[in-house]
Amino acid sequence: MKKAIISLPEAVLYALLGSFMFASKQVMEVFPNVHILGMLTVLYTLLFRVRALIPVYVFILLEGILCGFNIWWVPYLYIWAVLWGAAMLIPRRLKPVWLSLCCIAVCGAHGFLYGTLYAPFQAWAFGLNFKGMIAWIISGIPFDVVHGVSNSFMGILIVPLYLPLKKEVEKLKKL
Repeated sequence: MKKAIISLPEAVLYALLGSFMFASKQVMEVFPNVHILGMLTVLYTLLFRVRALIPVYVFILLEGILCGFNIWWVPYLYIWAVLWGAAMLIPRRLKPVWLSLCCIAVCGAHGFLYGTLYAPFQAWAFGLNFKGMIAWIISGIPFDVVHGVSNSFMGILIVPLYLPLKKEVEKLKKL
């Protein structure tokens, strides 16, 4: 009998983690561009590596199902993968202080660049030329500043959560 690619307990865990991402975003909607999604994406990536994409895409799917598959949703398919990819480049064996600084930098950079990452699709979807896309990016700078600063602060939480959770994930892998 072949071993499943992903076990049932893992599937349930990833579904719960993705659902938690979705719920956390809904709760924090009252604070525009302030959320824990970047922190959770980096944390999940440190803990689960490639499989961190599962809860991330559960979150994205839930966003589409419950908030509507509309033009705003399409960039989610790649914007969160960019953050995951950057988090994959963070060496996990760094001393905690350096790991923390890397996580803060990655989270913050994703927030500051969010509008820039979003803009190419929006430009294409709305028929904007390059100048129009640049204007779109510039007009979003205040929102990206809030996003980047809040992501940086949320990034402070990653290592204090990662260190104890890493031990628990190792226990789960042995089951």
